Amino acid sequence: MEFKDYYKILAIDEKANASVIKASYRKLARKYHPDVSKEENAEAQFKEVGEAYAVLKDPEKRAEYDLLRAQGTYRSGGSYQPPPDWQSSHAGNRTHSQRTDEDFSDFFDSIFGAHGSGFRQAEDFQRSTNRRGRDLHYKIALFLEEAFVGCQRQIALRVSEPDQNGSIKQRDKTLNVKIPAGVTEGQHIRLTGQGELGIGGGKAGDLLLEIEFAPHPYFTVDGMNILLTLPVTCWEAALGSTVEVPTLRGKVKLKIPQAANSGNKLRIKGKGLISKGGEISGDQIVTLQVSLPKEHSSEAKALYRQLAECESHFNPRQAFER
Repeated sequence: MEFKDYYKILAIDEKANASVIKASYRKLARKYHPDVSKEENAEAQFKEVGEAYAVLKDPEKRAEYDLLRAQGTYRSGGSYQPPPDWQSSHAGNRTHSQRTDEDFSDFFDSIFGAHGSGFRQAEDFQRSTNRRGRDLHYKIALFLEEAFVGCQRQIALRVSEPDQNGSIKQRDKTLNVKIPAGVTEGQHIRLTGQGELGIGGGKAGDLLLEIEFAPHPYFTVDGMNILLTLPVTCWEAALGSTVEVPTLRGKVKLKIPQAANSGNKLRIKGKGLISKGGEISGDQIVTLQVSLPKEHSSEAKALYRQLAECESHFNPRQAFER
């Protein structure tokens, strides 16, 4: 049996009020009326529109339908996926002894029975289903420093839940979340019971926080390692030097070896990310980048000429001459 999305049939939003529902029904009823319509399958479309309107115009039927529909999910692109076991959950509602005056579908009967008993069945459905609430997924972007030492963040969610009449309502929810030290990108933190409320006394779902790393001005991440490109002067690279290097734990001294080149990598042990509990510790990998001033003084140019004469035997492009 096909699940019918009455909101889609009437081309309206699930938050539409009674006047919007009525206006859309009238428009579509005129479009598909068998006596005047030239649309393909106009009679079937007309019946489907009438069935959708019969449910959504009735607050009690709409409340019951919304309870069922809220347990489905939306796929990427906006298509609706109904609950996998909705047919078995409603099989007991059907009554074959009588039919309603209107020739509605088996889907309608599976929810409301042959007499469409309305909210009484919605209450029975709530008690009988005892469904756990949906899990919510939320991506949270952290700076590397926050992930390293831990932090507390406030997040805002929009959740769906039934009100006292069984209608599905949207409400805003704000949580203060404590992020432990040592989280890594892609890691999920489960907050039990912070998802959507359950149906019919069922437990609330969970909130799953997925950790993302916000772009950093000079650090990047490779697994548990922190990567840094470090500019050095040509004289620091040629003569060797000791320079200050930023890390997540503050600045440290790094020794640049003599005759260093751009692209050389130096490792600072234990200065990468630390997993929760400290079981795994990464390193900081420093890639050297020899940098020259944009402008040189006349004295500096003279020194470069002198250097060129002293090192005239050195040809970095010798391999190209073979």
